[in-house]
Amino acid sequence: MTHLTKGANTPVPEGLVRVAVCRRSVPGTPVVDASALLLDATGKVRGDADLVFYNQSAHPSGAVRHTGAGEGAGLRAEWLEVDLPRVEPAVQRVLIAGSCDGGVFGQVPGLDVRVLAADGTVAAHYDVTDARNETAFVLGELYRRDGTWKFRAVGQGYDSGLAGLATDFGIAVRDEPAAPAVPDTHAAPAAPAAPVAPADPDPLPLGAGFVPHVQSGRGNGVVTVATPLPPGPVIVEARIEGDEYFCVETLNRRNKKDLTVFNTELPDFHGRALVQPPRDRPLRLNVDYAGAWTITVLPLSAARRLDTRGLTGRGADVIAYTGPVADVRVRFDGGADRDEWLLMNCHEAAHLDDLDRHEMLVNETGRLDQTVPVPDGPLLLVVENGEGHWELTAKPLPVHHPAPDPYAVPSPGPARHSAPDRRPEVSPSALSKESGSRPAGVYEGRGEQTITLVNPRPGRPMLFRYDFPGAEADYTLEVKTVDEYGDETDWLTGAQHGTRGTVVAFRAGEAEQTVRVRHTGEWALSLLPEEEAPLLTGAVEGEGSAVLRYQGPPMLLTVRRTSGGEHENVAAVALNHPYGKSALIADTDFRRRPALGPVWVDPGGACFVVVRAVEGVKWELEPQPLDAAPVLDGRTRGGWYGVVRHEGPERELVIVGTALTHVFELDENLFPHRQLTASSGPHRISRSLLQVRSLGEWVLELRD
Repeated sequence: MTHLTKGANTPVPEGLVRVAVCRRSVPGTPVVDASALLLDATGKVRGDADLVFYNQSAHPSGAVRHTGAGEGAGLRAEWLEVDLPRVEPAVQRVLIAGSCDGGVFGQVPGLDVRVLAADGTVAAHYDVTDARNETAFVLGELYRRDGTWKFRAVGQGYDSGLAGLATDFGIAVRDEPAAPAVPDTHAAPAAPAAPVAPADPDPLPLGAGFVPHVQSGRGNGVVTVATPLPPGPVIVEARIEGDEYFCVETLNRRNKKDLTVFNTELPDFHGRALVQPPRDRPLRLNVDYAGAWTITVLPLSAARRLDTRGLTGRGADVIAYTGPVADVRVRFDGGADRDEWLLMNCHEAAHLDDLDRHEMLVNETGRLDQTVPVPDGPLLLVVENGEGHWELTAKPLPVHHPAPDPYAVPSPGPARHSAPDRRPEVSPSALSKESGSRPAGVYEGRGEQTITLVNPRPGRPMLFRYDFPGAEADYTLEVKTVDEYGDETDWLTGAQHGTRGTVVAFRAGEAEQTVRVRHTGEWALSLLPEEEAPLLTGAVEGEGSAVLRYQGPPMLLTVRRTSGGEHENVAAVALNHPYGKSALIADTDFRRRPALGPVWVDPGGACFVVVRAVEGVKWELEPQPLDAAPVLDGRTRGGWYGVVRHEGPERELVIVGTALTHVFELDENLFPHRQLTASSGPHRISRSLLQVRSLGEWVLELRD
């Protein structure tokens, strides 16, 4: 163990580390809440999602999580997990902070922060001895240095609480009253005083907390949790290295194998299961594995939260839902062989004392995309078998109000005018101030209108969800952007984007954006945070126009239309914030033939993959490595959209055949920086990737 003084630093192990913010358990002392802030090279967060705390318990990347609180051995701890290899390259520091509710840090006995390796050993320990009147503290930070990670003891205090600390690092804090102080009992601590991100209002009310038990080993072994556990089930988490058969089973009173917890051959498996410990003896688990493993026993508060932003995962997991009655959309890629089995059960809070009392929600093999109903939370969704990638998204049922809305947008006059449109612009702020019934970011109306969209998060992009019920998917439906001179630019049309779907608004982070809706019927538009776009991490299926986030290096992507008629099309575009630039990835050109294209990633921005298709048209995206592009030889043939590689010395390239074929030379970020055509050749090319865009078959010829 390395004991640090203020300002000192020490290396920490690569891999998953656990950070405990600890204090002595003394009744009547203030509650301490732990949080983490992910900072870029400027020392600021990139958005609200870069704050992880009790009510926003996981970062979208999955690299940082708040795993709950626990008590034992005279200490009370709040736990954070940081999976260092998964921290995005843009993140340079992960700040470990604490906020004090119901007092100041000078009243907190034995405050310290500890960094634990995956095997439970303490890699760094810093005791805070100079706290006085502060209500928030930066206790320490994990930071990159020369390709490795280190931990530094910081000890910087704030007298403005978590809200003031967060503001210093770029979080926009809402001006709301503080939550009342919560006495320090064995119950989970309350949320921070000032809400700093959208989240559930209350801690997860499903079970008591405790200090997680961590045990690692190699080969067959037995895990024993000697510390008494509170009543109710617990989460058992397993991590392995390698691809051998892995099995974990509980042991009964006679020390015989009883219930199966994990049973998988997934390589480098990481999963969670729900287990009911015995009430009269320690929980014991038998591990059957040839390689290295780590078993962690966690309280239910460590479960990832499901909300409208969705969750992705692979294999077994335990997920908490605390919202109202909802439909949950379940997507599953079918696993490596596309015929794996997905089983998901629902455990309501009232029946957690008997894990056999559950409702089976999904029991299917192969790819699926379906919706299942769930009741009011709190409840647990347990993926018990799913040897593939899955995605869950909660869609709370709408609340219908029988009374008519007196503030509905009035119907306009004639659909079109030869004179300029001088009707007043519709903004969400005006609606919400008058009625209080329509949230900011929601725009509803009928007929042709000009609307000023107001960015709730200036400097960041937003998702723009549109719905034109009853409209035709043709060019009679249009939404155009309008500049300060009144000039219009095409944005979306029914023929290309369908009558409902999602695109990106404020692509350069603008504070406002004016659009003109050209439609004779009703419409509904809404702005959503960019975090609601699912992460593109592997092969994914979808339907209609959609937006996905991509966090990784430049890559190739296969775009395939999997349904729809001969007159229906799918195209994909890479769009990078904050510059607002976009580059076409691929267009299927009304064919079912897959098209390969480049995903341009600007190293200083945030990349979105925007899919354009009408509703009912299904598609599939599949990431590909750069070497998936064929190598140019003397005479290379192909068709429509594709990517090729030139790996030899500088040569002369001739585009044979048609003027409808264009070749784009790509830079190191896969942005098309040079256009080559048949009519302007021959062209000298060096070692590079080339994107071909054509309306038919093409031939590329290399000459000396």
